[in-house]
Amino acid sequence: MHAPNRREFLGVTAATLAASGLGSIAARPASGHLAKDAPPDEFAALDGLGQAELVRKKQVTPLELVNAAIARIERLDPQVGSVVTRTFEQARQRAGEPVGTGPFAGVPFLVKDLEPLKGVRLTYGSKFFKGNISPSTSEVIQRMERAGLIVVGKSNTPEFGLVPTTEPRAYETTKNPWDLSRSPGGSSGGSAAAVAAGLVPLASASDGGGSIRIPSSCCGLFGLKINRGRNPEGTSVKEDGLSVVHCVSRSVRDSAALLDATRGPTPGERYLAPPPARSYVEELKAAPGKLRIAFRLTDFAGNKVHPDCAAAVQATAKLCADLGHTVEEAEPKFDSQAFADAFLVLWATVAGRVLKSVKKFLGNRVPPDSFEPWTLKLAEIDSKNNPSDVALAWSGPLQAANNAMVQFLTKYDVMLTPVLAQPPVKTGELDQTKPAEDIIAWLQGYCPFTPLANATGQPAMSVPLYWNDAGLPIGSHFMGRHGDEATLLRLAAQLEQAQSWAQRWPVFVAPGAKSAAS
Repeated sequence: MHAPNRREFLGVTAATLAASGLGSIAARPASGHLAKDAPPDEFAALDGLGQAELVRKKQVTPLELVNAAIARIERLDPQVGSVVTRTFEQARQRAGEPVGTGPFAGVPFLVKDLEPLKGVRLTYGSKFFKGNISPSTSEVIQRMERAGLIVVGKSNTPEFGLVPTTEPRAYETTKNPWDLSRSPGGSSGGSAAAVAAGLVPLASASDGGGSIRIPSSCCGLFGLKINRGRNPEGTSVKEDGLSVVHCVSRSVRDSAALLDATRGPTPGERYLAPPPARSYVEELKAAPGKLRIAFRLTDFAGNKVHPDCAAAVQATAKLCADLGHTVEEAEPKFDSQAFADAFLVLWATVAGRVLKSVKKFLGNRVPPDSFEPWTLKLAEIDSKNNPSDVALAWSGPLQAANNAMVQFLTKYDVMLTPVLAQPPVKTGELDQTKPAEDIIAWLQGYCPFTPLANATGQPAMSVPLYWNDAGLPIGSHFMGRHGDEATLLRLAAQLEQAQSWAQRWPVFVAPGAKSAAS
């Protein structure tokens, strides 16, 4: 097969970007700091659909894409720490086979290490499961593979996805490619760091309290938390009723196309989202219309956020107004402290189930260093609750918040807030040795916005429209009506077209660049 020279390749790349609405690599930057940056190679300059287009046009082979991704992982990931298990040989074998006609045929990607992949290690970010091999692949990951994606590895996650940083004690600390001293967020931090560094164009991610949106905000990516029941749960049911599985991506269209490939129930699903009127990729071609957008600059308790996070929302609100939307400051009314307390009850059950299962399997003998301090503290909180506490959390404060949001979004189409109350924190800032009440206060202060959509089941997204003066991305958080990912995606496509982030890359990933850690 003819391998295009650099001029030919860049011509295809520019045409693909233009056709996708991503803008050229030289498009104007998002607000804030502009780094003098570049993608690690020409393939990395393309999103997943752009790479698949090259395969369909026979400009490259899937094996060339996979080998290029492997080379990027080998060169850059020692600094980032995003890939905990490499499946390079399996990926090369798969790339040599017919990859079908799926939208991402031949495109390399990563699977978050909370999702099972048959025959591959599944650690959950935990020392206890370091040697665990999954006997099956979850349905949603099977659908991603049927869409043509080729798994080159598993991405890092905090233990059981329980915190918004990615620093599992048994594995590497994942660093933020925009500043290697900072966290990429969590719990899908490995996936987000890998995509931000250009290792792969998209990666699987899950979101039980913000775990798609938080790392997307920290890493300058697009992250859609889909509606509860939109994607299948089997064969790894998320018992908490909070978590959904989708992806983090550089482009809006990759997220939409992947959701088209994965959406829809399997028999016996607990939750069913209403079917969309048309494909999500088709939605991107439609104007969002004049939306009514409510925004707020404080958390739901009225506490101020970091000035950079407030500035990001203000800039985004102005952009939306400039695009013709009606934008005004407003807020839903619910008891934010009661909500936070109830959410903690549900969050503690995640750790509680793990510890109870392990104790049952091992005959109540669990080595004291098997799990991290925060996991043990959450399990202790769970041990003091009972099933009626969980039921009351759902039927009380969480249902009240859901009712408030349903009512609020009869007047507005979407709600705009910060994703986080601070810019990306330094690695190590979350100290698990502190008392549980101190950790809870830190978590609730850092992530006051994102859990709401998990409790209500509504779709929400982080859109990368702002970089602060330190060069750190700060996402804008939009929450939509139940079952209405379509409005969010149409708005995201409009924002992407108006203020493209496709050309922005962390400095250290450019060919020959040195990082602060080198």
